Amino acid sequence: MIDTLQMLIEPTLSTIYMTVGSTIFSLILGFPLGVLLCVTSPGNLIPMSMLNSGLGRFINILRAFPFIILMILIFPLSHLIVGTSIGTAAAIVPLSVAAAPFVARIIEGALKEVNPELILAAKAMGSSRRQIIFKVMIPEAYPTLINGITLTIINIIGYSAMAGAIGGGGLGDLAIRYGYQRFRTDIMLGAVLIIVVIVELTQFLGNKISNNIMQQRGL
Repeated sequence: MIDTLQMLIEPTLSTIYMTVGSTIFSLILGFPLGVLLCVTSPGNLIPMSMLNSGLGRFINILRAFPFIILMILIFPLSHLIVGTSIGTAAAIVPLSVAAAPFVARIIEGALKEVNPELILAAKAMGSSRRQIIFKVMIPEAYPTLINGITLTIINIIGYSAMAGAIGGGGLGDLAIRYGYQRFRTDIMLGAVLIIVVIVELTQFLGNKISNNIMQQRGL
């Protein structure tokens, strides 16, 4: 039992490291894309149909790639950025690229749910486009954004487990190398249980933050 727990500690920390790092970088990549998708859509702040259509297609293509295939294709980029194509740090690159289109669509959807009357009121008060985006649309979409980011983190946790199949490290790697290949059922069950706990904690915290924001607004 003690041996099993000791084997689970380092992969658990690696999974958390991959998840946190990938979430940060996927938000850096996906958030601006999501805002751009929203504001350039027909009838929005900066309608640009060609840009919106092209960007939408690009994001859809990225989302269509199975994660394991995408990870293999991005091996050269991982090696260029991190210096290696295997390991926990290297896995953050494909995880971020895979999650960024998902983030972009979540941001786009959240911003489009903002009451158009608030945007019209801001325009009437002389607010600039930048002010409307950052002081009206994004703050108003906070609860939906939090729920979307929570869902993104949960997806990244799932991706990180798959990354273990091709040298990504973490709990997925441990479950495959020791749990499956060496017939250590205790290791596999332990890895799965920890992943479930991490997902549950993430969902709980996301719901709590979102609910607190809504309560503060009296919703």
